[in-house]
Amino acid sequence: MPLDFSALQDEPRLLMEAVLKPVQGHRFQPTGFPNLGHARYPSPEGDGEIVLVESAQSMANRLEAVCWDEVADDWVEPLKGLPYVKVVKRDGDDEETVTNSVLEAHRINSEYIARSDEFKSEFVEKAMKFQKNRPFDVRKQLAPALLEFDINSLIHGVFLEEVAGVIRLPRTLSAFIEASDAKVAESGGVKFNRVDPSLKEGEGNVPYARDEWVAAGITAYFNLDLRQIRAFGLGRDIENLLIALALFKVRRFFAVGLRLRSACDLDLCRIAVTRPEGFELPALADLKEDLPDLINTVRAGGHFKNPVLTVTSRK
Repeated sequence: MPLDFSALQDEPRLLMEAVLKPVQGHRFQPTGFPNLGHARYPSPEGDGEIVLVESAQSMANRLEAVCWDEVADDWVEPLKGLPYVKVVKRDGDDEETVTNSVLEAHRINSEYIARSDEFKSEFVEKAMKFQKNRPFDVRKQLAPALLEFDINSLIHGVFLEEVAGVIRLPRTLSAFIEASDAKVAESGGVKFNRVDPSLKEGEGNVPYARDEWVAAGITAYFNLDLRQIRAFGLGRDIENLLIALALFKVRRFFAVGLRLRSACDLDLCRIAVTRPEGFELPALADLKEDLPDLINTVRAGGHFKNPVLTVTSRK
């Protein structure tokens, strides 16, 4: 059955929550930050402490990564034909792939992309069409350009600081993971030197402390901004493609992306739509089946004529 998003037509947000648990045992390792360690804060309801398991920035990267086939160096099968920017390094007639806009942390604002001559001529000069004495129009100029060159940035946002410091687009799909009523599980270990344990400065036997966590619950939150998708003004077919692409990312993350770190391997217990009431999240199999048709429909409308822009790295 084709995907039906008519129930979302007048809704501002699609909100989802997923209950997770460690694959084995009770402990997990949250994300950490320099000079801060784990992000921990008291529950507003007074139910102990909350620890941030995965940040919005990291979740954006993970939701992108599950869409890319590292072996084939291309989109996973249901997404082939979507536009992205490929970065290569050239040495005479030899060409080596360096990276691409799907995998780069800042997408097309990556220094490997935004500073390249091809990107400036194709994306900035032709697609963006800056005009003197006129304000830049994100809806009329940026959104259509991203659709043709890097559709992923319409989902995860972009800040084109490398092009002009005022050009930015917020995330359409945001996500993070929190653990509630969380407590530190202290442990430790020793790095052994089997030959000479008396060596100093970290070369002998080195004992160390280790902090993992346990929690009453671990929840992943997803927020798809439907109002922003409609505000792009790109038409119903493209809106449906963007919604399906976002939901594919969510579903595939739970299928293949839940090993966040070596000591943080999680399982999905259940996922529910909390808003709008009554909307049922499509299964991954249904999204896989319908996405190629959605892509072909948008292509038939005159888009994605040259879906891969190849640029040369200047680094």
